Amino acid sequence: MSRVKEPVAVIHGRFQPLHIGHMEYLLAAKETCELLIIGITSPDPWLLGDEDTDVERGKPESNPCTYYERYLMLEGAMVDASVPREAFRIVPFPHSYPERLRYYAPTGALYLLSIYDDWGDAKLERFRALGYRTHVLWRRDEKVTTGSRIRALMRDGGDWERWVPPATAQVLRNSGIDERIRRSRVDGPLAGPARAAR
Repeated sequence: MSRVKEPVAVIHGRFQPLHIGHMEYLLAAKETCELLIIGITSPDPWLLGDEDTDVERGKPESNPCTYYERYLMLEGAMVDASVPREAFRIVPFPHSYPERLRYYAPTGALYLLSIYDDWGDAKLERFRALGYRTHVLWRRDEKVTTGSRIRALMRDGGDWERWVPPATAQVLRNSGIDERIRRSRVDGPLAGPARAAR
């Protein structure tokens, strides 16, 4: 990347929940630009698209946190990381419906990604097909952690808090998400609406 910062860059994630690996990605992205647009994918259950390269992401049990809860996690964690509030924006980002993205984020911005697997490559190709400028922050074989790992730790009574920023832990507890996830172990998958036809 050039040392000259982009005016605006866009990054995205599901953040179910926001964890320390996400924060590495978000803060690296912020270094590239003056204003960072953070897109929350799968903003509601009706916008959970089926993805061949990541079939788990659309399941209700993989999406226990609402858009607003994830918004609070992101806002709190970014401010705690000393990123000025005016230096980032948080928007819905229905990635599974690429034709809709232009209504949520600026098309002329630089779209940033980190790639770990086929799903990362699929997203990169989706942005390129839309004609968006892209930049891959890094390609790696392994993630620091994953949302599924943290959700499993919650269900099993493990030490999940060490893997999330304090702002995330606060939202998870205050909103009862930790208990919601623990209950899913007993009650089965978290309830959600029927998948909208694409």
